[in-house]
Amino acid sequence: MTWENAIESYKTFLILEKSLSANSVEAYLNDVRKLATYCEETLKVKGPEKISYDMLKDYISYVNEAGVTNRTQARSISSIRSFFKYLAYDGVLENNPAKLLEAPKIGRKLPSVLTVDEIDAILRAVEMYKPEGQRNKAIIETLYSCGLRVSELISVKISNINFRGGYIKIEGKGNKERIIPLSKNAKEEIKLYMKGYRSYLDIEPGYEDVLFLNKRGTALSRVMVFNIIKHLTTRAKITKQVSPHTFRHSFASHLVSGGADLRAVQDMLGHESILTTEIYTHLNNNFLKETLSKYHPRIIKEEQEKEEKEEKKKKNE
Repeated sequence: MTWENAIESYKTFLILEKSLSANSVEAYLNDVRKLATYCEETLKVKGPEKISYDMLKDYISYVNEAGVTNRTQARSISSIRSFFKYLAYDGVLENNPAKLLEAPKIGRKLPSVLTVDEIDAILRAVEMYKPEGQRNKAIIETLYSCGLRVSELISVKISNINFRGGYIKIEGKGNKERIIPLSKNAKEEIKLYMKGYRSYLDIEPGYEDVLFLNKRGTALSRVMVFNIIKHLTTRAKITKQVSPHTFRHSFASHLVSGGADLRAVQDMLGHESILTTEIYTHLNNNFLKETLSKYHPRIIKEEQEKEEKEEKKKKNE
C-alpha cells in the first residue's frame, strides 16, 4: 500500500468512524503527510508497511532538530500513533511500529483570559453606527455568554435557539449536541441583530437557518470572526493576544472562580473529560483567600481573635 492510499483510507476512518471535524481531520493528515514525505525522500520508503520503530524515532529526532516546540512534537506523535494504530486495526500491518513512541512532556499552559472590564471595553468598542455593528456585538456577547468554539459560533442555527426557554442547542465536536443557557444580554443582542441587519440581507439559498451571516448572505468564516475580534480589541486598547477562544476561556474561568460546579462547566463547554475542564481551577488568590476566610474554622477563629484584640486595644486607648 502506498502512502497516498493509506492516508486516504485513514482520512475516511477519521471522518466516518471518529466523526472528527474538518479542521481536526486536516491536522491529523498534515502530520502524517509530513512523515510520509520524510520517509519517501530521506529513507526511500514508499509505503507504511516497511516502517519500523527505529525509522519513526529517526523522524522524531529530525523534527526535534528542526526546532519544533514540545507541544507541536506531542501533537505530531499523537497523529502518527493514531495513523499506525488504524493501519494495524485494519489489517494492513501485522505490528504497530508506533506503539512504543513516547511524546515529550509538556507543561500545562494556563489559558489567557479577559477580565469582565476588558470584555465590556470590547463591547463598547463595537462601531454601532456601521450596518454590521449589531451583528458584531451579538457575536461577542454570544461567544462570552455561551463559551462557544468559533466553529460552533459560525454554525449556530436559528432553529436551535429557544428564546422563550432561554437556551441554545449546539452541535459540537464529533457531532455531539449540548444545551447551553442563553443569557439575557446575549438573547437581546441576537434579537436586535435579527430584527435589524440580518433582516435586510439577501440571504443565499441554504443559509436561511444560519444565524450569523456576512454581507453576501452566507455564513461567516472563522477568519472573519478572528478579524472582527482583532479589530475590536485594538480599538479597546487591549494589548493581550485575544482570539475567539479567549472568550471561551474567560467564560469558563469566570464561572469556576465564581464557584460554579466543575461538572456543570464541563457540560456547557462540551469537554469529554473533566481533566480538560480542571485547567480553569486556576482561581485568583483573592477568591481563594476569601473562600478560606469564610469557611475554614481555624481561619474564622483566628480572624475573630484578631478582631477581639483590636477591640480591647481600642478600649485601653
